[in-house]
Amino acid sequence: MATIIASNGFLQRLVGAAALDSAIYEEVEADATATLQAFVVVLLSSMAAGIGLSGFFSAGRGLTASSIGNVVVVSIIALLAWAAWALVTYQIGARLLPQAQTVANVGELLRTLGFAAAPGVLQVFGVIPGAAIPAFLVSSVWMVLAMIVAVRQALDYTSTLRAVAVCVIGWSLAFAMAMVLGVLFGPTVS
Repeated sequence: MATIIASNGFLQRLVGAAALDSAIYEEVEADATATLQAFVVVLLSSMAAGIGLSGFFSAGRGLTASSIGNVVVVSIIALLAWAAWALVTYQIGARLLPQAQTVANVGELLRTLGFAAAPGVLQVFGVIPGAAIPAFLVSSVWMVLAMIVAVRQALDYTSTLRAVAVCVIGWSLAFAMAMVLGVLFGPTVS
């Protein structure tokens, strides 16, 4: 007799992931069809970062071709930073710090990490004057917390502390990469 697992809809998964619900991360990990959903979450989060940071670059000048270009560049940098974060996390979690029961499946990890980007959607509020720094700080910390849950579930860790170590190391390296890309290719602040 086959076991049937109830599946939540996309919005329920998005909210559950943001609420740090480990059952949602287990569901997403097990559902190979959720890869597209996870990618959509990452795209939404990346676009929210681009839109949210546009407030820094346009400073009351309205929507211009330059500001649209800035949104696109920042969104791409955010997407690349997430990809670096996921790749580094996989390498650290599966190869450097695995536990005995760790089964490293790239698809499972990418799905859970994709949904861990859900709090990043809040970065869109950075477009509000004076809200960019709080929006990015809160959402970044929240995404790290979500990633800890995602890593713990996807890599079958029994230790949350191990997941914290993997995420902090991975986040630090990805953040450094994003900063370098931002300095090299990002818009200038005038």
